[in-house]
Order: sequence, then structure tokens, then C-alpha cells
Amino acid sequence: MKSRSINIFANLDWILVILYFAFVFTGWINIYSAVLDQDHSSIFDMSQKYGKQLSFIIAGLGLIFIILMLDGKFYERFSSVIYFVSLLSLVGLFVFGKKVGGATSWYAIGSSFSIQPSEFAKFATALAVAKFISIPSFSLKKVKYQYMIFAIIMLPALIIIPQPDPGSALVYVSFLFVLYREGLNSNYMTLAFLTAFLFILSIPFDYKTLILIFSISLIIYIIYQKQRGKPIVKLFLYLTYIIVFLTSVDYVYNNILEDRHRNRLEVLLGMKHDPTGVGYNQHQSMVAIGSGGFNGKGFLKGTQTKGDFVPEQSTDFIFCTVGEEWGFVGSASFIIIFSFFIGYLLYKSEKQKLVFSRIYGYSTAMIFFFHFAINIAMVMGIAPVIGIPLPFYSYGGSSLWGFTILLFIFIKLDSENKSIL
Repeated sequence: MKSRSINIFANLDWILVILYFAFVFTGWINIYSAVLDQDHSSIFDMSQKYGKQLSFIIAGLGLIFIILMLDGKFYERFSSVIYFVSLLSLVGLFVFGKKVGGATSWYAIGSSFSIQPSEFAKFATALAVAKFISIPSFSLKKVKYQYMIFAIIMLPALIIIPQPDPGSALVYVSFLFVLYREGLNSNYMTLAFLTAFLFILSIPFDYKTLILIFSISLIIYIIYQKQRGKPIVKLFLYLTYIIVFLTSVDYVYNNILEDRHRNRLEVLLGMKHDPTGVGYNQHQSMVAIGSGGFNGKGFLKGTQTKGDFVPEQSTDFIFCTVGEEWGFVGSASFIIIFSFFIGYLLYKSEKQKLVFSRIYGYSTAMIFFFHFAINIAMVMGIAPVIGIPLPFYSYGGSSLWGFTILLFIFIKLDSENKSIL
């Protein structure tokens, strides 16, 4: 009997594959530009970040090969195990974690390498969410299933927050849009936007004053609606939520968030002007982007970049290298192409024949969207600095591998979509 050979590249979506390698390559050369100095000019110098990033890219190729070798059903079958292991890895940080940049988010492996489990928890959660929603009896109209799916999503976020790493935890909000696509009541979306709005308002204004204003406004509206014979129970629930949330957020803001997080939010909202202190990174980033003009200064010719004015320029602030050296044209081109990438992921997700693949695809697209949108907004000064990497561009093995696994699991699932009757 002849053994059947398996072609792991059959039916792959080459648009996604090509975009992946294009992002990884251009990200690598921008890291090279961000950290290059005269003493280390070789792009293959393994003692420098760009050399290490190259080794991460090569290791990523091995991950891609393993992902494509496994049967697509493997990811559905073992999604719960993968999710559970990711939770253990996050909990273990409180005992064995290494503190980097004020957050205990890393495991030290040897003297020169660290790994960040929160980057891998994202695809693990996406798998768990896809698995749970694909259960035949699942329905978002049933309250018990709502509680259970929210627990799956929020559990890793709640473990990540006290590290403290609010940026990584914030990404889990992206799953709310996935649930909305699957029929989640729009009241939850309203509640989410209301929460964000109240949080922002509670920073510059006293929470007691806000409670008084919202209470008077809603009570007047409740009386008006009652006179019209409209239901008012929901309005009372919103009023109760506003009071409880504003009271609790004041405590969280002043007692749980660190000074660096509070200062960044206050600088963003104009409550403080500190371009040489806590606002230095963001200020210098905007200067670098602005100095690029329309066409940019050219590869390796960014004066802000070469002067090392922007801290963390190879990681969270890598986009300002693009802005300075490639200008408006390069920045806009990247934004357009990455937006197409996310849109194409959503298109491919909608084409999936299996619920599991569709949900996982939507989760993948939304995770990429949140990282992309928040990172660029942060670098351009319209969002607080919260330490969210730009997918495939920011330096780091954990980030690159986490995004690679996230994307190629979907590419593998999609490749098997055509064979499903």
C-alpha cells in the first residue's frame, strides 16, 4: 500500500501568507533602523535587537511549519487544554515571574531571554471562545451561557491586570465585538461604551459630582418616560450601574493603578503638561512623526531616530520610525494595507463553513484590530501609553510568536474549509 503524502501548503490563502511575510520583513528593517549604531552595523549581528529579531523570525518559521502540519481538528479538540495551560502560565508569574518595565509579566529563561505568556494567552482564549460558542446548544440569549462565555474571556484579563499590565488586559475587550457578531444583545455594547465614557470622565472630574449630575439627568428622563408610558426598569438599572461604577472606579484609579498609569492618562487628557517627564515618550514620538513630512527622511536617515530621542522606539513606539523615515506616504500606506489585512480576515471568517473556524477568525481579526488601532493612537498622542505592541513590527519574540500562532491557526483552519461538504 502506498503511503499518502500530505501537502501542508495545499489550499493556503496566499494573500494572508504574503501579507504576513511582508509585515514581518518591513518590521525587521524598521527595528534595524531604530537601534542601528556605528559600532554595530551588520543587520545579522546577533548581539543587537535586530539580530535577535531575525532569530525570532526564523524560529517563527518553525512554529508555522508545526501549525500547518497538525490537523485543523486538533485546535478544536485541544482548545480547552491550551486555554487551561495558558491560565496556569499567567498565574505562575506571581511566583516565578520577572519584573520588566514595572510589570511582572515575564519568565526569565537563561540570562538574556524572557518570554511573556500574556502574548500566547490571546490565541488560547480565541480557541476557547470558538470552542464554547460552537457547542450546538449554545445561545447568547440564554443568561447562563452569557455568564460562562464572559468568564472565559475575563479570567485571563483579571489575572493580567494585577501584574500590572492593563494594556494586555484591555485587548480582551475585542472579544465583545465577536460576541456581538454572534447575536449578543446590543445593551452590552451600550454598557461597554458607557463604561469607557464614564471612566474617562471620572479622571478630570470628581466622581461625586458626576454621580449627582447623572442621577438628576436620568431621574428627569425616567419621569418623562413614565409619563409617556414607556418602560423604565432598564433606565433604573443604568442609573444603579453608573453610581456603582463611578464609586468603584475612583477606588481603582487611586489605589490599584500605579503612578505611571495615572500620570499617562492625566497627560493625555491635558490635566498635566510634562513633555520632559511622563509625557516624554509620546511627545518625542509625535515630533519624530511630524519631522518625517510627506515623503519622509529616507531609510536610516531619521534624525530623531538616530539621535535616540524616543525611548522604546524598537518596541511600542516602532511606528514613529515609519513616520519619520517613510513620511506620510509610508505611514498611510502601512495603515491602508494593515486595514485591508484586518478586513480580509473578517471576509474570510464570514466564508467559513464551521462555526468554530468562523468565531476563531473573527477573534483573530479583532485582536489584530485592537493592537493596531491602540498602538498607532498611542504613538500619535491620541491614546494613553499602555504598552501594546504593533503586530509584526514591534521588537520581541513573545509578541511575534503570539501573533504568528494566532494568524496561522486561522490560515490552517481556512485551508481545510474547502474540503468541508
